[in-house]
Amino acid sequence: MARTAPRIALVTCQEVRASGYDRDLPVLADAVRRAGADAGTGTQAGADAAVVCWDDPDVDWGGFDLVLIRSTWDYSWRAAEFLAWADRCGAVTALANPPEVVRWNADKRYLGDLAAAGVPVLDTRYLAPGDPADLPGDHEYVLKPASGAGARYAARYTPEDHDRAVRHLERMHAEGLTAIVQPYVRSIDTAGERALQFFGGRFLHAIRKGAVLAPGTAFDDEKVPHPNLSRWEPTPAELAVAERALAAVPGAPELLYGRVDLVDGDDGAPRVMELELVEPNLFLFLHEDSVPVVAGAVVEAAVEAAAR
Repeated sequence: MARTAPRIALVTCQEVRASGYDRDLPVLADAVRRAGADAGTGTQAGADAAVVCWDDPDVDWGGFDLVLIRSTWDYSWRAAEFLAWADRCGAVTALANPPEVVRWNADKRYLGDLAAAGVPVLDTRYLAPGDPADLPGDHEYVLKPASGAGARYAARYTPEDHDRAVRHLERMHAEGLTAIVQPYVRSIDTAGERALQFFGGRFLHAIRKGAVLAPGTAFDDEKVPHPNLSRWEPTPAELAVAERALAAVPGAPELLYGRVDLVDGDDGAPRVMELELVEPNLFLFLHEDSVPVVAGAVVEAAVEAAAR
């Protein structure tokens, strides 16, 4: 007997849906629909894939077999609302990634957990509201919120920029944000950042991007979050660090996807700058051969969730 096609929600936000900024979203939705017919669903119609906004009050999340977070790129501005939505959604259907992973990963204090687990991460300090402005006086550094995305409220400073950096810190604290302080890694200007993508439990592909933060750029200026993109073939050392980071997520949850952003430390060895488990850009437009792989993994996850 033919089974019902799996119902899958690809989740975005109002601004991204209106602007079409997520180039991967329509391509992935079409690929998921096609992949459903070849994924053991027993139906020629393929998967029922809908593009929906996370804050749409009319969406029945329980009507989907799988809800896949994609370009909810406003979430860091509305973190409390978004995390509450993730909890509600995860209570009625399968959410990828799971709500407990989303909550942990939405705050960059997770870097401390990774460091405690022995993962090589970029040196990171945290300044919560009420903490003194303990900023570096002997090297260039980056100041940004622990809950942020797309380089929002991020800027780089030299010790001579102390007064500007303090005003930046005061602005974040006034909004209730914890700040993180990281050294500015000079290798970013030459080797860039590398983002290693994993999907369905396997390495998918990697990209490299140039430096995001230019000297003197104000923290509240618009920034290009992914400049000078190119395909990248990761080194064995980069793959090893990325896999260690994913394995160190507390509770060893089942992850459908993940992106590990790496930079080179002063010793030339890769360090984790960020671990993206909420809504990472997959850069499928640079790796078109990855589209059917991702679509197949999404449909497989939906079929497995429907069978539970």
